[in-house]
Amino acid sequence: MAKIFVTGGAGFIGSNLCGFLLQRGYGVTAYDNLLLGRREFLKNYRGNPRFVFVKADLLNRRRLFREIEGHDCVFHMAANSDIGRGAERTDLDLNLGTVATYNVLEGMRLKGIRDIVFASTSAVYGDRPRIMPTPEDYGPLFPISLYGASKLACEALISAFCHNYGMRAWIYRFANIVGRNGTHGAAFDFVTRLIKDPSRLKILGDGRQAKPYLHVFDCIDGIWFGYTHARKELNHFNLAVEGATSVRKIAERVIQEMGLPRVRIDYTGGERGWPGDVPQVRLDGKKLARLGWKASRSSDEAVALGVKELVGQFYRKSQVPRPLCPGESDCGQANPRFQD
Repeated sequence: MAKIFVTGGAGFIGSNLCGFLLQRGYGVTAYDNLLLGRREFLKNYRGNPRFVFVKADLLNRRRLFREIEGHDCVFHMAANSDIGRGAERTDLDLNLGTVATYNVLEGMRLKGIRDIVFASTSAVYGDRPRIMPTPEDYGPLFPISLYGASKLACEALISAFCHNYGMRAWIYRFANIVGRNGTHGAAFDFVTRLIKDPSRLKILGDGRQAKPYLHVFDCIDGIWFGYTHARKELNHFNLAVEGATSVRKIAERVIQEMGLPRVRIDYTGGERGWPGDVPQVRLDGKKLARLGWKASRSSDEAVALGVKELVGQFYRKSQVPRPLCPGESDCGQANPRFQD
C-alpha cells in the first residue's frame, strides 16, 4: 500500500484531498499545525487504520523529517492562505511558504522520497499579464504579493531539487478554490461578515474584480489527473476553469443563499481589494486539457455550489436554523467523482 504525506492536511484543500486519497486505498498522513486547518474537517477519517494525523509545524525540521519517513509521495498543500495578513507580517510567507517548502524538499531528499505535488497559485503571473487567458509559459514572472513571490520561490526550489536529486514534481497554479471546508476567500469573508451584521456587507474594492473559481472537488480531481497522466521530471499546469466570476456576483449569491431580505452593500472603492490583489485573472487551461482533463463546472457553477456548502457549513457549526435552499439535501454530493 502506497503512503502519501499531505502537508496542510487539515486545511481547506488538504482535508478534502485526504478523503479522496483514502477512498482510493492509500495510506495518508495529514501533517498540519492547525493555524488555519481544523480538526473537525478530518472527523470522518478518524478510526480509519490507513489515516494518521500529526499536529506539527513544517518549521520543526526534526519532527518533519521523522514523520515524513516511509512515505512514497508528498502532496504539499500547506501555506499561508491569508494574503492580506502576509502583507502586514512580511516574514509570514517567507517562513510558512518558502522556508517550509525547503524543509519539505530537504526531508524528501534525506528520506529518499522522489515525488512531490505542489499547490502553487496564479498569483505568480503578477498584475495585468500581457496575455489573458494566461498560459503556463508566460513570462517574465513578477508577482505583486508576498504570497505570490513566495510561491514562485517555492517553484524554483522544487525545480532545482528535481534537477539535482532525481526528484519529480507536479506544480499546479490554481484558480481561486471554493467549496466544502473553506477557511478563507471572498465567499468565506462575506458569510462571516453577514453573520455578525446581516444588514450590511462591506466589500473591498469596487466589486468588479473577477477571477476564475474552481470547486474544490474539481481541484482535487485535476491534481490527481495530472499526477497520474503527466510523467516528466517537472510538470506544471494551470488548474483552470471556464469563465470568471466577479466579487459582486459572489456577494449576491451569498446574500441569496443566506436568505437575507435587505442588505446594504458598501464598497471601499478602487480596482483592488487590498495591496497585492490582482483584480482581473484569466487562466489558460489548455495544457491539462490536452491530456484529457476538464473541470466539471464553470466558474459561476462552482461559486453557486461552493457558497451553498459554505453557508451550510457555518449554520451547522453555529446551529442557527435557516430555510432550506433548493437541492439542499444534495449539497456536497454534486460531483460523482468525489463522494464521501
